[in-house]
Amino acid sequence: MFYGESTCAIDDKGRLAIPTAYREQLSELCSNRLVVTYNPFERECLWIFPLPEWERMRDQVMQLSSFNTAHRDLQRKLVGAAARIELDSSSRIVIPPTARQTAGLQKQAVLLGMGEKFELWSESAQRARL
Repeated sequence: MFYGESTCAIDDKGRLAIPTAYREQLSELCSNRLVVTYNPFERECLWIFPLPEWERMRDQVMQLSSFNTAHRDLQRKLVGAAARIELDSSSRIVIPPTARQTAGLQKQAVLLGMGEKFELWSESAQRARL
């Protein structure tokens, strides 16, 4: 279970260091394998899932009827845009350029532990929502 708020720097290559508090848990839970995708409800936010949680969520979303426009949009935003990422030897992840651009992520971000997943916001967008 993830919780808490951390301000993180994003370097020019799109790398973000995972806070120390989550590193051991991620190693045990998913062998440092994650999935990043769009938040279908808030454009300025990305969702980051441990791989097992992502697979559960992906399967649920893909069981929805693709003949329903809202379901198809959800499938497209979550599954179609998903990218596998892994922590490197320095406990950093690389956020794909298109995901960074869509969410407006630049130099500073806020990582929120939201139970079974993380939300990644640009610092300005997250602060504006408070």
